[in-house]
Amino acid sequence: MMHRVAGAPLAFAALRSQLEVPGDFAPAVRAEAAQSAQTVELPPEDATDVPFVTIDPAGSRDLDQALHIAASGDGHLVSYAIADVAAFVRPGGEIDSEAHRRGETLYFPDTRVPLHPPELSEGAASLLPNQVRPAVLWRIELSGDGSVRSVDVRRAKVRSTAQLDYDGVQAGLDRGTLPDPIAALPDVGRARLALARKRHAINLALPEQSVTGDGAGGWVLALRTTLPVEQYNAEISLLTGMCAAQVMLDGGIGILRTVPPPDKGAVQSLRRAARALGISWPDGAPAGDVLDSVDRSDPRHVAFIEHAVALLRGSGYTPFNGAPPSQPLHSGIAAPYAHVTAPLRRLVDRYGSEICLALRAGIAVPDWVRVALPELPEEMQKADHLAHEVDRAVVDATEAWLLRDRVGDVFPAVVIDADERAGTVVLDSPAVRARCAGADLPVGERIQVRLVTADVDQREVRFERADSSQL
Repeated sequence: MMHRVAGAPLAFAALRSQLEVPGDFAPAVRAEAAQSAQTVELPPEDATDVPFVTIDPAGSRDLDQALHIAASGDGHLVSYAIADVAAFVRPGGEIDSEAHRRGETLYFPDTRVPLHPPELSEGAASLLPNQVRPAVLWRIELSGDGSVRSVDVRRAKVRSTAQLDYDGVQAGLDRGTLPDPIAALPDVGRARLALARKRHAINLALPEQSVTGDGAGGWVLALRTTLPVEQYNAEISLLTGMCAAQVMLDGGIGILRTVPPPDKGAVQSLRRAARALGISWPDGAPAGDVLDSVDRSDPRHVAFIEHAVALLRGSGYTPFNGAPPSQPLHSGIAAPYAHVTAPLRRLVDRYGSEICLALRAGIAVPDWVRVALPELPEEMQKADHLAHEVDRAVVDATEAWLLRDRVGDVFPAVVIDADERAGTVVLDSPAVRARCAGADLPVGERIQVRLVTADVDQREVRFERADSSQL
């Protein structure tokens, strides 16, 4: 569901200023990036004979991963090439210092604010098609059921043969015409999803609000559901992150992405929500299994998933050097996990890759990595917080602009959560999600709501339940 923002005068540049988003890179950073792009050394190992492909949103230039899957016995060999950002970044240099200040790439409808200068992130370090690039190459051998048989990681030069996008790959999957390098992606993806269910992973997979250009000078506000091929591709990244975490735990040094197990209160609250919404929760069934069984097209089930967000609170980054952390799990994945697959867009991944490379090569982890480990959690938490603020502010501003001339109008909506005095509703169209005043709003049911506030400057939209006289 989508709606164009008429005239598209939204000032995303002003929004960047309000949120104190980093601006252009300083000349010294750009100069170092240009020099690095010209002088980078390629690793001696040659994997350019592997016909890798990339799969990203259409139009992307910052390509972190390239994939190839081949049959191997009764299973598969997953070759996953990750952009080798460390090959371009001098520890303590201008690019490195700026990357620590930024933490991660930020995305706006009209532009991206990259972690690294575009000379690298959209040029020399990006795994663009038909270009030889330095990469961190993971080779993961899987059994027929998707479980890991062996893991290898090393530096190599690679060449992507094609830049694919999600919609095109999904169309190929639907037609049965996937390119050879990823023909087995659905099989591997489904096998890994089945293993996730055996681990009782907690997969929320809610539709996301997004704001994108419509190609005609306007903007589109939409609720976007993840395509099956996106889920399969994400499983390759999750697989690699899980392997990286195990390498770190075995080697006694690393930095994990952790989420603590849900507390009993959150689970009990979700059980109460299930009863109220008429959702079956068999005795002894883990929360993740119940979530996997719901119908995401049913408003009551979507409301149930909204409640389940409380199960995955407390995320963070946990470094260790020596004894493993007392709580090493990412409870959404139901396994230890580390970020290593998006170094162009996320600072911590460069460090995770260097640790794994050193441990697998049997050499000391570089000093510049060890020294940085204690500071990375705070840097990444700050960057994650800003990224969340940006995402929310973009959607809130768009919602308010879209509805600015419709105060007093009545809309059909679904209640997705509620307390004694108010709740949250999602309109049928446009795809707005906002607070709604009203006692005892019926969670999971459709009601009529009246728009009472649409403040563009404050990025605020508010509704109230409409009584019969307003219909």
